Amino acid sequence: MNVLVIEDDNTINQLINEALSKQGYDVVSAFSGTEGMLYVKSSEFDVIILDLMLPGMNGNNVLKEVRKVTDTPVIVLSAKDELDTKIDILNAGANDYMTKPFELKELEARILVQLRQSNILKGRDSLRYGELVLYEDSKKVTVNNQAISLTVQEFKILELLLKHPQKVFTKNEIYRYAWDDYYMGEDKTINVHISNIRRKIKAITEDEYIETVWGLGFKIAE
Repeated sequence: MNVLVIEDDNTINQLINEALSKQGYDVVSAFSGTEGMLYVKSSEFDVIILDLMLPGMNGNNVLKEVRKVTDTPVIVLSAKDELDTKIDILNAGANDYMTKPFELKELEARILVQLRQSNILKGRDSLRYGELVLYEDSKKVTVNNQAISLTVQEFKILELLLKHPQKVFTKNEIYRYAWDDYYMGEDKTINVHISNIRRKIKAITEDEYIETVWGLGFKIAE
């Protein structure tokens, strides 16, 4: 799971980053509202941790801009504990509100709550590698937040590779998974479909996602 932390206090930002990284999250740190929005617009996150008192674009404005481009859960951090402030922030689109100082364990618990709720609401069952996300339930694939259109077999090929990113799959293994049939070994079906997937990804990014292991097969690129 990817978490974006937008917090200008270096100590707090680092503490959150280290604590969540230890729990297995991929954490990106931003130290201003403007920097945070650059990440929001260029990458996809599962949860955003947002401080209100930020240099440049403040947290209130960041929240408004975030809601224009994504429904990613946002947990707001603030030293302000007035009830009206909390209500205003929640009405503006925040999913949760924590008052500083806070316990990291509580933040971790609240993140898990948001992840569970977002998974239920979206019916989301995804495989992620870099900026590529494959949603198994909806059969949707995005790269850098942009959807790409895949055929049934192209989707299944990518799904297989993403499920086991360290494994090299032979053409026979890929064919059996994507077509539910035995691979005859002569036609170029697998090569053509892999080429099509690469072409569609290349239309959005220069990053390589499928690696050819000569003489063996294909795997997710490292």
